[in-house]
Amino acid sequence: MNKVILMGRLTADPELRQTPSGMSSCRIRVAVQRRFADKTTGERQSDFFNCTAWGQTAEFVSRYFRKGNMIMIEGRLTTGSYQDKTHPDVTHYTTDITIENVEFTGSKSESQSGGSSYSAPANNFNNGYQAPPQQQAAPQQPAQNNDNMSYGSLGDFEEILSDGDVPF
Repeated sequence: MNKVILMGRLTADPELRQTPSGMSSCRIRVAVQRRFADKTTGERQSDFFNCTAWGQTAEFVSRYFRKGNMIMIEGRLTTGSYQDKTHPDVTHYTTDITIENVEFTGSKSESQSGGSSYSAPANNFNNGYQAPPQQQAAPQQPAQNNDNMSYGSLGDFEEILSDGDVPF
């Protein structure tokens, strides 16, 4: 199985192009922060991936994403090679990601502001567990009689005596 899932930020605006046959292609470069920080400096490094979308996906990416926007990419690894023009005996090998699906992962305010500056992602996959924010308990209100709702009774359910008939 050849499957890649990345979440990171665009390092530049998408480049939309057309093939001679009219097929749209869009190249982007995505910076993905590593999960762990360097022990000596405390900084987290990033990896940079070249990605290409085709067809409607390419047009979607070029229309709705800009430099600095968070993006989630689902795709596959593709490899290629080419001969160096200055040194014909040298072959260069490439590894790119062909995009099959993209998702918005930034906040709505981030996408409206254009996201023109690069900053760390909001969810930076740190090692420590972060508990969900505590919610204030809603004040207790007396139960109201709501004649529009019907809850049924326990008699509406069938009792199962063995697990033999349960499909899971």
